[in-house]
Amino acid sequence: MPELTTQKRFMRRGVSKFFFLTTIANPKNGPTRAEIAAGTELSDRISDVEGWALENTPIDTPDMGTDYTSSIPGEDKAENSALTFYEDREDSSVETLLSKGVEGYVVILRKGDIPASPSMDTFPVRVGARSASYTTAAEPAKFRVSFNITSKPALDSAIPALTAPGGGA
Repeated sequence: MPELTTQKRFMRRGVSKFFFLTTIANPKNGPTRAEIAAGTELSDRISDVEGWALENTPIDTPDMGTDYTSSIPGEDKAENSALTFYEDREDSSVETLLSKGVEGYVVILRKGDIPASPSMDTFPVRVGARSASYTTAAEPAKFRVSFNITSKPALDSAIPALTAPGGGA
C-alpha cells in the first residue's frame, strides 16, 4: 500500500472560489477557462454555504441467512443547496443575477484556482428562491439564495490551465 504524504491542511475561507456561470458547453467535464472568466465570481460576497454535496441513498438487501441487513449503493442525489450573501445597500447585481427561476451552474474551486488540480465541482442549478434575512441583531444585512440541483454534478474535475496573454495556454 502506498504511503500517504504529510497533509498541507487549509481553511476554505479565503481559498475556495465560487462562480456562477450561465452556460457551459460540456457540463460533464466542467467549464473551460474562458467559460469561468465569462462567469461571475461570488466568493467575496458569500456569508454562508449550505449543501453542495452528492449523496447516495443505500438500498437495504436483507436475506434469510442472517439477522444483519446489508446494503448496496442506491441512487445518487444532491440535496438542495444555498448560498447566503451580504446585501449591498445600493447595488443589486447579485440579486438580479440570481433571480428566482434563473438556470446556470455553480462552479466551486475547492482548493482555490490551481490549474490541473482535480478539485473543481460543477453543479447545474435553478434558483428556487431568494429571500432577505431579517434580524434585530447587530450584524450585516444578508439574503439567502436556495438552489435546486437539476442534474448530476461533475465532481473532481481538473481546473483548466490559465490562459496566457495572446490566447495561448
